[in-house]
Amino acid sequence: MGILVLIVLALATIVIGGYMVGIYNDLIQIKVNVDKSWANIEVLEKQRYDEIPKLVKVCEGYMQYERETLEKVIEARTRFLNAKGPSDMAEAGSQMAGALKTLFAVAEQYPDLKANQNFNQLQQRVTTLENEIADRREFYNESVTINNSRIQQFPYVLFTAKAGCVSREMYKVSAAEREAPEIRFQMPKSA
Repeated sequence: MGILVLIVLALATIVIGGYMVGIYNDLIQIKVNVDKSWANIEVLEKQRYDEIPKLVKVCEGYMQYERETLEKVIEARTRFLNAKGPSDMAEAGSQMAGALKTLFAVAEQYPDLKANQNFNQLQQRVTTLENEIADRREFYNESVTINNSRIQQFPYVLFTAKAGCVSREMYKVSAAEREAPEIRFQMPKSA
């Protein structure tokens, strides 16, 4: 009977140990996934910001009177390169998105620029990157949500410190981007 008890205790120890290892590994996998999803955003944002000087260079020749618009785009790019963490990057990204929207809107006033193949390619590339960045931000927030909820759940909370897991900050849209744009229609005056 004594050997049977030892076998049961040994099996219980193996099962419990395996369960604890599984929990620890799950926490590490979640932590790495958050880091990976953040790195994916940074890669795409870097690609977008590498395209900005090319876009500005193409526009400069056509938009002599739009220096302020071009400077805002360059300023937003610089701000991004100095941003640290999700909230800083979200704000810098918001500023960049606004500056690019303004640039593309102003470009509509320049038919020669709109017809320029380089401009069209760069505009398409930046727009594609913007869409990919939005997708990656959504994935990052999903990863952060899983991380933040898991590290508070039992029994994971027992291993959180040992696995080096901490609550992460979500990528949030800035207050300026949440405001609805003002739209005004001007009706033509009747004669």
